[in-house]
Order: sequence, then structure tokens, then C-alpha cells
Amino acid sequence: MCGCQCVFKLAISVFNEHYAIFVVTIMDLFTQGLLGAGMAQSGAKYEETRVAAGIGFFAGIIADADILIQSENDPLLNIEFHRHFTHSIFFVPFGALIAAVFLWPFLRKRLPFARIYLFAFLGYCLSGVLDAFTSYGTHLFWPLSDARLALNIISVIDPVFTLILLVAVIYAFRKYSHAAARTGLLLAGVYLSFGWVQLQRAQGIAETLAAERGHTIERLLVKPTLANMILWRSIYQNDGRLYVDAIRISPFSDARIYPGDSIALFDPSRDMPDLPASSTLTEDIARFTHFSDGLVALWSEQPETLIDVRYSNLPMALSPLWGIEIDTAQPDRHAQYSLYRDASSETRQKFINLLMGRDLD
Repeated sequence: MCGCQCVFKLAISVFNEHYAIFVVTIMDLFTQGLLGAGMAQSGAKYEETRVAAGIGFFAGIIADADILIQSENDPLLNIEFHRHFTHSIFFVPFGALIAAVFLWPFLRKRLPFARIYLFAFLGYCLSGVLDAFTSYGTHLFWPLSDARLALNIISVIDPVFTLILLVAVIYAFRKYSHAAARTGLLLAGVYLSFGWVQLQRAQGIAETLAAERGHTIERLLVKPTLANMILWRSIYQNDGRLYVDAIRISPFSDARIYPGDSIALFDPSRDMPDLPASSTLTEDIARFTHFSDGLVALWSEQPETLIDVRYSNLPMALSPLWGIEIDTAQPDRHAQYSLYRDASSETRQKFINLLMGRDLD
């Protein structure tokens, strides 16, 4: 138990407001690359196992090149297009082709183009699918659907999932064994299945909690917290309000609920009746609401800030990770996208206490 606590303390300690996005991005890319490497190794011949790993790793990460889509004039452009069309299953053949064409000059003496493309295809094909399993989600079926699919089975980064892939890829690389790669992929799938079971348990607890409060759930979202499948964030809507709670589910002990706060769901006609319907600001509010899957509210501490209620520094709290600052006096200017991460030692310790199932002071 002490070892697990140290691991999570180390993971949480790096998430300060300056480096959080960088660390999450690197870990996410690394996991995507490992998945791509394992997929490519699984389809390689004995002598191709090592070069296939490199091709698959590269192909597995290039879908996230969409993070480079940014605009100084439009702060929401980046979050709107990250994990967008490059993660669609319909883009896979094109993404694999881009990777293969890029690698062809370096590998043409070792492999024919057809084999390079095959390994790039295998490496790229699950990039969007893996992101769909996370709590952040992706536009998996674009352009048929503009909805962001998030199955909420695993966190954006999960050290156990990454470690499974890492061990399998390294072993397959050293032993020229596609069987090892396939075993790693199978174990990773089993781990995702465990996440699905945990999600079902957390949803059942959240439904029971709402019923005990006399609430009718109009909408329910349950998602894992950072880097684990033990501590979950529950959000449900009832009578125009969003109720947030933390649920801890361990395979070795009884579930525990940490009751949280509630907040009024954002209603543009009620909260900003004088904002012009055709203004830039109104459009930005609609874009941010779509990105946040409709779970937005005005932050009580900063009433002119619209927050994404899905994410918080603590799973039972309303302090947001991000939001947009709305200046109704300038409706033709874009909303400012801002981060509100709390990296204080007090918040980190509270998260550890929640994760370990301890009482909060």
C-alpha cells in the first residue's frame, strides 16, 4: 500500500499549472506509440519484429499531430480540433499512408513499401479507438458524426495500462516474438475490461445515491480520475442542477462515497439574456458547451467564467480544470480559454486520501 501511495504521489506532484499539459501529452503520446508498436509487432514476421515496432510507434503517435492546430486569435480552436478528424476510423488509411510515405526514404532498403504501409496501418488503426475508451474521448466517427465519443473506461493516462504495453513491446523487441506482442495486447484488453466493470459498479452506486436523495437522474456521467481505476467522479443532472460526488471502488474493500457539491446548469437565456444571438461570444459559448458535452456552469467564484463541470482538481469538488472567461461587454471578441489547475500540496494530499479511502479532515 505504501508503494502504491508513493507512485501516485509522484504522479500527482508533476501536475502543476505550468507542466500539466506537457506531462499528460507526453504520457498520452508514449502510450499511443506503445500500442501502435505492439499492433505492428503482432503482424510482423520474425525478422521484421524490431523495425515493425519503430514503424508502429511512429504511426501510433502522428494522429495527435492535431494538437498543433492553434490560433492566437481563436483560443478555442485547439481544444475544438484536438482528437478530431485525425482520430476518426475513416481517416486511418490516410493517416497510415502519411506515416508510410514519411518513413519510406529511411526504410526502403529494408522493407518494401507495402510492408511499411501494413505496419503503419496496424500502428495507426487503434489511435482513435484507444482515445474513445478514455474520459476525454474523440471524434471517432467523423464526418458521419461530430459527437465526441468517450466511453469513460480509462483515464487519459493510466500507468498500469502503459506498463503492460511497455513490457510486452520490449520483450517482443528483444526476442523477435510477435506472440509476446499479442499477449500484451490481450492483457491490455483484459485491463480495459476491468475498467468497464469498475464503471458499471460506479454508475450503480451513483444511481443509488441519487435515489436516496430523492432525485431523478436526467443525465449521468461517471468517469475515472487521473491515473487509476479506483477513484471515480460522478456527475448527474436533476431539476436544472448538476450534482458532483466522488466514488471509491476497490476490489478489496467496500465502496465509499465522498459527497460533493452541486451547481446550476448553465442556461444562456437565463444567465445571459442580453447577449446578442449572432455574436462571436455566443458562438464561442456554443462551441465550448459542445466540447464539454453540455455539462457547463457559471463558476460561483468567478461568475463570468463558464466551466467544464466534467473535470475538477478533486473528484467531489467544483473547482474546474479549465473554462472560458466571458466578457459580455465585448460580445464580438472571442472568449478567453483559461486553465485553473491547483497544484498545491493540500490538494495533492486530499487526492491521495481519497484514493486510499481515508477520512477527509
